[in-house]
Amino acid sequence: MTSLLPMWNLWFQNWKRKAVETYSREQIEFLAQHPFLLSAHPGQRPSAGAGDWRNWLFLGGRGAGKTRAGAEWVRYAVNRCGVGRVALVAPTLHDAREVMIEGVSGLRNLGDTPELQPVYHSSKRVLEWPNGAVAHVFSAEEPDRLRGPQFELAWCDEVAAWKDGEAVWDTLQMGLRLGTRPQCAATTTPRPVPLIKRLIGGEAIVTKAPTSANAHHLAPSFMADMQRHYGGTALARQELDGDLLEDPEEALWTRSMIEAGRTVKAPERFDDIIVAIDPPASSGANADACGIIAAGLVKADGFGQRCFILSDGSVQGLRPLDWGARVAALARHVGARAVIAEANQGGEMVRAVLESAGCDVPVELRHAKVSKSMRAAPVAALYARGDVAHIGVFRDLEDEMCRFGAQGFVGSPDSVDALVWAVTALMLEGRDGPRVRGI
Repeated sequence: MTSLLPMWNLWFQNWKRKAVETYSREQIEFLAQHPFLLSAHPGQRPSAGAGDWRNWLFLGGRGAGKTRAGAEWVRYAVNRCGVGRVALVAPTLHDAREVMIEGVSGLRNLGDTPELQPVYHSSKRVLEWPNGAVAHVFSAEEPDRLRGPQFELAWCDEVAAWKDGEAVWDTLQMGLRLGTRPQCAATTTPRPVPLIKRLIGGEAIVTKAPTSANAHHLAPSFMADMQRHYGGTALARQELDGDLLEDPEEALWTRSMIEAGRTVKAPERFDDIIVAIDPPASSGANADACGIIAAGLVKADGFGQRCFILSDGSVQGLRPLDWGARVAALARHVGARAVIAEANQGGEMVRAVLESAGCDVPVELRHAKVSKSMRAAPVAALYARGDVAHIGVFRDLEDEMCRFGAQGFVGSPDSVDALVWAVTALMLEGRDGPRVRGI
């Protein structure tokens, strides 16, 4: 087998350097079969200066062209470099077939003529090319099936989503033992799982690309919609920019902790609903935000209780009557029993502001007697136990939660403070008798 890296990068460099009119007829025919060599962005190809690598990791946002890169790499190796035995590994068999093989950018949809297009034999889990090359298909859910077979090449898709990813990866690596230089490409949207940290730590060469790098292949409105809804959030940085977001050490909350309890459907009825606020001491562009969180409590027939975060209405820069009106409107919308307000800043003035703004439910003032971290720790423990769930995604709040408590955290955790007051009032303070409300 010809070493793939020099050939792969040589073709990219040659095509990029030359004007189309200088190509020979043979080169034009070759380019007609491999137009990807002209259109690929940097993230879609191994670094030219990386040496004769074994593993290549492509971290990309959603729609960044990860599948196309992996499929084109395998196709090039099979048709141009004499590779005859390939492993295709996906999170599930369904993913392998629907994305890697039959997907829009999969191996059977790269524009090959009939005499070059591979055929998939689902009963054998084998993709076969007319030249005799074969790719065996594996699910990361069945790592033991990788024991025994041997390969020259492997393409692993969405490795950050593999169950027990390190065990699957290690088993595959032991099977990459044919040819002169076995190689593996791994394509994935990043997540801070142990396997990804290993690969980034030196076990693979790494390329990266945001979704925007491949925008010309996506719906025209997609990028604008994503930016409008998710721009600047941690979700966007991971899913669109392809950044690896790790939870800072010592932070009280982790993203996995929050994700474990997330739901999209609210319970039909709540036993209690409140709105909690952390009011700012001043207003204006440089003032702290007013943390505003709505939460509900569900009691499970005497077998415990669970808190649901319903809304994050936190806002920065408003005058007292304006944030007061925002609190009053949210309390009416969710059917809150009361508004819980931290009174360390302003005391009775906070109650007066809310009443002047039209808040028509009782305002209960709370005075903080311990630090924010000490108040937050029991609430974080409830998250770790699975007793608190987010209904939907609250991006700014969750970003703040996953930074709070970490070394170097700066700023005022206003939304987190309101969250802590809300969960504490519902879960950690005694209440007499159930109250049933719907939203």
